[in-house]
Amino acid sequence: MGAKNLLVELFVEELPPKALKKLGESFAANLAAGLGSQGLLDAGSAATPYASPRRLAAHVTNVAAKATDKAVQQKLMPVAVALDASGQPTPALLKKLAALGADAGAVPALKRAMDGKAEALFLDSVVPGATLAEGLQTALEAALAALPIPKVMGYQLADGWRSVHFVRPAHRLVALHGADVVPVSVLGLVAGRETQGHRFEAAQPLVTLRDADSYAEQMKNEGAVIASFAERRAEIESQLRRNAEKEGLKPIEDAALLDEVTALVERPNVLTCQFEKEFLAVPQECLILTMKANQKYFPLLDAADKLTNRFLVVSNIRPADPSAVIGGNERVVRPRLADAKFFFDQDRRKSLIDRIPGLARVVYHNKLGSQGERVERVAALARAIGQALGGEALANQADRAAVLSKADLLTDMVGEFPELQGIMGRYYALHDGEPAEIADAIEDHYKPRFAGDELPRGAAGICVALADKLQTLADMFGIGQLPTGDKDPFALRRHALGLVRMLIERDLPLELAWLFDAAKLADAKVRGQLAEFIYERLAGQLREQGYSALEVDAVLAPQPQRLGDIPKRLAAVRAFASLPEAASLAAANKRVGNILKKVSPGGTAKPNAALLREPAEIALNAALAEVEPRAGAAFARGDYTASLRSLAALKTPVDDFFDRVMVNADDAALRENRLALLSELHAAMNRVADLSKLSA
Repeated sequence: MGAKNLLVELFVEELPPKALKKLGESFAANLAAGLGSQGLLDAGSAATPYASPRRLAAHVTNVAAKATDKAVQQKLMPVAVALDASGQPTPALLKKLAALGADAGAVPALKRAMDGKAEALFLDSVVPGATLAEGLQTALEAALAALPIPKVMGYQLADGWRSVHFVRPAHRLVALHGADVVPVSVLGLVAGRETQGHRFEAAQPLVTLRDADSYAEQMKNEGAVIASFAERRAEIESQLRRNAEKEGLKPIEDAALLDEVTALVERPNVLTCQFEKEFLAVPQECLILTMKANQKYFPLLDAADKLTNRFLVVSNIRPADPSAVIGGNERVVRPRLADAKFFFDQDRRKSLIDRIPGLARVVYHNKLGSQGERVERVAALARAIGQALGGEALANQADRAAVLSKADLLTDMVGEFPELQGIMGRYYALHDGEPAEIADAIEDHYKPRFAGDELPRGAAGICVALADKLQTLADMFGIGQLPTGDKDPFALRRHALGLVRMLIERDLPLELAWLFDAAKLADAKVRGQLAEFIYERLAGQLREQGYSALEVDAVLAPQPQRLGDIPKRLAAVRAFASLPEAASLAAANKRVGNILKKVSPGGTAKPNAALLREPAEIALNAALAEVEPRAGAAFARGDYTASLRSLAALKTPVDDFFDRVMVNADDAALRENRLALLSELHAAMNRVADLSKLSA
C-alpha cells in the first residue's frame, strides 16, 4: 500500500455549539500533527477539518501506509566498560545488547568513536517505520486527549461494564485509508466505514462510505449533511442574505451568532418569520437581544438600521411546506417579546431618581460598600472632571448623569438582560424627562466597552465614563485587587485602556496626578502601582498601533502626565530619530544619564561660568545657553518636534566635550561644575522624551 488520503470521523451525540468550531479545528490539526511526527505524511500533506453538531472528522492527504525505516546509531557504553583486557565483551555489554534485542554476535559490528574524552561503542541498527494502524492509533488518542474540552462526561459502553470519558457519548468511528478500513479503536469503538447522516432527512439510516475522498459528497447527497463547518456557515450566510433581500431588508451582523447557529444545524434552511408590530414600541435593543440570545434568530433591519417585525430562522429541516416550521417559531418568540414589553412597561412606572435609594441595599464589594456609596464617589469625581473641562454647567451635567448612571441596575429589564445596563438607563431617563445630554451620558459611561468600541458621544458622557473607570481602578488598587496573570475579574485592564483612549483621542487637558488627586487616591505606593499599570496598558496599545518599542519606551520613560500629548511626542521622536545627529545625541544622552546616576551634582542648580576652563566645556555651555531657551519655548507651545530638532545643534559641542573634557576631575569644584553642566544638558535633552532609549 502506498500513500493515499485518509478520512477519520467520530460520530457522537450533539456537541457543545459554542465550542464546535474549535473542536473541529483542533481535532484535524492534532491528528495531522500526530501522523506527521511519526513520518506518515509528506511535505505536501494537508488536513481539512469537518465538524457538524454530531460529528468531528478530518481528511488528510498523502498519508503513507507505513513510515520509512530509519537507520539509527545508539551509544552503548565506554570501551573500557564494554570490553575486558583481552577485548572480549563484558557482562555489562552483553546485558545491554540483550536489552536492545541483539546478542554477542553483534559485537564485531559495533563501531568505536570518541565520545568526549573517552572512546565508546556504538550500535548501528534500523528502526522499522510505524504502520498506519499503529501511527493512527497513537495520533487519534492524542488528538482526542488534546481537544479543548472544558468538561468531560463519563458514560457506560454497550457492554454495561466498561465506561469512558468524552465530551459527549460517541457511537461510531470511521477510519478509511483510500477505500481500506484502518483497524483502530477509541472510546470503545472499532473503526469501520459506516456513519449516520441527518436525523430526519438522510436517504437511509446508515451511510456506507466508499473511500476517504467521497466523504463530503456522500454525506451531502446520502446523509443530507453539510459536514464542513466553513461550507455550512457560508451557506447559512448566503441564505440569510437572499431571504433578507427578498424583503428589502438586511440581517443583523453577528459573527458569534452565525458560528453558534452553524454548530446547531447539519442541513440549514433559512426561513422568514414575523411578529406583531406592536412589539416594536419596545426598545429595539431589548427585542434584538432576546431574539438572538434566547432563540438564535436573526432580526431584520431596514436601511436606517431600525428593527422591523420580521426575522430569519435557521431551520435544520427542509420540508416541502415550511408553514408549520414558520408558525412554530412565530409562536415561540411571541412570549419572549411579550416579556420584554412587560418589563419595559413596568420599569417606566418608577423613575430612575426614585430608584437611587435602592442602590444602598446592593453590595458593590465587601471592602468598598454598596453601589449607592460607589455612585457617590463616582459622582463627586465626575463633577470635578466636569468642572475642569467645562466649568459649572458641565460639572452639573456630569454630576446628574453619574447619580443616575447605575439606577437601571434595579430595573426588571436589566435584571433579565444585564447586557442592557446603560442602554435601558438612557431610555428610562428620556421617559423621565431628563435632557438628551444626561440620557446619552448614562448609556455612554460604560464606553468604550471593548477594543475598537466607540467613545462617549458627549462631554458629559466623557466625564462620567472617565470617573467610573478611574474610580473603579482607584478602589480596586486601593484594596489590593490587582489583576494577576490572565485573571482580571473586575476588568481593570479594560478600564485602564478605556481611560487611556479617552484622554488621548479627545486630547483632554487632564494630568494623571490631578486625576489621582480628584479620585482621593492618597497612598503613594498605590498611586505608583496604578500609574505603572496604566502606562503598561498604554505601551502595549501604542506598539499595536505600529510604533516601535524604542519610540514607545523613549516617550513613556519620563511618564508624561498629560496623555493627550503622547501622539505629538511620538511624532516628534520619530522625526528626531531621522536626523543625522540623532544617533550620536542619543548615545551621548545615555552616557550622561549613566554618569549622573553614579554621582550627584551636589545641589548645584546651574553651572558657574567662572569655573569653566576647557574650551570644549565653554563651547557646550554657550551652545546650551542658545539652544535651551529655543527648545523650551517650542516645548511650552506644544511644538515637540521643533523642540527636539533644535537639539541637533548640540551634537558637535557634546561630542567635543566628551572627547576633550575629564568630567571627574581631581578638583572638586571643577568636577561639581561639570556635573551641573551635564545635569542641565540632560534636562534639556529629555524634556520631550528619554532620548537615551533610542540608543542601541
